[in-house]
Amino acid sequence: MTQINWGILSTGTIAKKFATTLSKLTDCGTLLAVASRSQESARQFAANYNIPRAYGNYLELVRDPDIDVIYIGTPHSSHYENAKLCLENGKHVLCEKSFTVNASQATDLIQLAKKKNLFLMEAFWTKFLPAYQLLSKTIAEGAIGDITHFRAQYGFAPTGARYVRKCDPLLAGGALLDIGVYALGVAAMLLGYQPTHLCSSAIMGEYGTDKFNSIMLSYESGITAHLITTFCSIIEPQAVVFGTNGQIILPSFSALQGFIVEKGDGTHYTVDSPFEINGFEYQIRETIACLQAQKTESSIMTHQNTLAVMRLMDEARAAWGLKFPGENKLAI
Repeated sequence: MTQINWGILSTGTIAKKFATTLSKLTDCGTLLAVASRSQESARQFAANYNIPRAYGNYLELVRDPDIDVIYIGTPHSSHYENAKLCLENGKHVLCEKSFTVNASQATDLIQLAKKKNLFLMEAFWTKFLPAYQLLSKTIAEGAIGDITHFRAQYGFAPTGARYVRKCDPLLAGGALLDIGVYALGVAAMLLGYQPTHLCSSAIMGEYGTDKFNSIMLSYESGITAHLITTFCSIIEPQAVVFGTNGQIILPSFSALQGFIVEKGDGTHYTVDSPFEINGFEYQIRETIACLQAQKTESSIMTHQNTLAVMRLMDEARAAWGLKFPGENKLAI
């Protein structure tokens, strides 16, 4: 593919961040079209980002013959139907996280993409950040000895209509699929995607979805992890990797731009790795590289990576008894 044309499906906050990033990348294709459920919203978005084509429904976007790949930035409750529509119409897909509502939906999309010979990737942008490559190198070099435990916490307290929307079961609401995916995703990146045991509990809010959840993971190696995410409290996102000879603190672990190594002898140092733009550029470059190489799957963020995290979230929700309306089954 010599010239790659992008379409954006959604005009929300995260779609704006994606458009901003893509507009600053000179070698990652052209943002040719945007689609919204409202023609006016699409037109305004297109005007703001100098996008030539604006569609007032998603079908027009996926049927545009000039579009090669579509970025999906809708709420995760809509990802399955949106991604399926794109794939059925021959479009490559980069889809926001959480990838789908459950692992069964994710499996269906992956199978469809393979059948159509199309690229499909979850937009788990955190995994592509250079800071995590430096972190892996630091750990491998033995800076804190052997890893023993990982802890991650993240919370905010939405109010009013935003709180209702975030917790709505019809939108697959709750903290887990909204921000818990970051904690689980980073734990999997560092410790592995196949823990031997998961133990979880949650506090349900007035809408019947989790407003607080706690997940414990254990691995065959003996390493453990404790993950907390919530809509009840403002908890700055932070993770810590504990080792036999110190610890590594990860400020804003979902958007990591550096970390602090604290060694057992009391010494410490900081490793900085700032974004070039805003952090989205790395997943966009990976998508372009895969398309140019005619790959249907990223070797960095694989289909199995996505499925593994979806299954862990299914398992946690099964333990809580949380099933969303219209959900047929949880794949655990």
